[in-house]
Amino acid sequence: MTTRRLPVYILLDTSGSMRGEPIHAVNVGMQSMLSALRQDPYALESVHLSVITFDIEAKELFPLTPLEQVRLPEIAVPGSGATFLGAALELLIDRVDRDVILGSPDRKGDWRPLLFIMTDGSPSDLQCYREMIAKVKQRHFGNIVACAAGQKAKEALLKELTPTVVSLDTTDIASFAQFFKWVSASVATGSSSAGVASPTSLPPPPPEVQVVI
Repeated sequence: MTTRRLPVYILLDTSGSMRGEPIHAVNVGMQSMLSALRQDPYALESVHLSVITFDIEAKELFPLTPLEQVRLPEIAVPGSGATFLGAALELLIDRVDRDVILGSPDRKGDWRPLLFIMTDGSPSDLQCYREMIAKVKQRHFGNIVACAAGQKAKEALLKELTPTVVSLDTTDIASFAQFFKWVSASVATGSSSAGVASPTSLPPPPPEVQVVI
């Protein structure tokens, strides 16, 4: 019998404002998140990870991949550019529909996927973003967590997508380290409680990661 997968999608803002320390901090944070998850037997058994970046376009960095096989490339930022979060959600929906296995009478499907979004701004393609929100909600994610990083991130727009919004005051290595540490703990919790809690419960975030009420 094959183990049921827990699909985890991470959408990362790589627009021009992330250039320099912020994107370096994201790269460091993602690597440490991967290391932490690989030490968790539940996660190693079930988690499949995909990363989508968005700037002037949305790109699938790599498709849904078993945790142990993930090779994280260096995430880069273009010279300048918009924040096409709507396009990223559109690409996400396409990939979820393609890759996530639904349950049927004769087989168990994947666990409900988890979605984590990090942005330091607001969607440049606001109309597309709002059109995609309803479609994302139809995909029955186990949980959607949006992170508003830094002072320019628009928390209210993220609230339209999910009630679970957290904020970081700064976009430095320390803040992102705490955020990705919390993401890895959230994924680990999801992998050990998959199928039990609905929606997937999240561990309390560290002080650097503030829950937006």
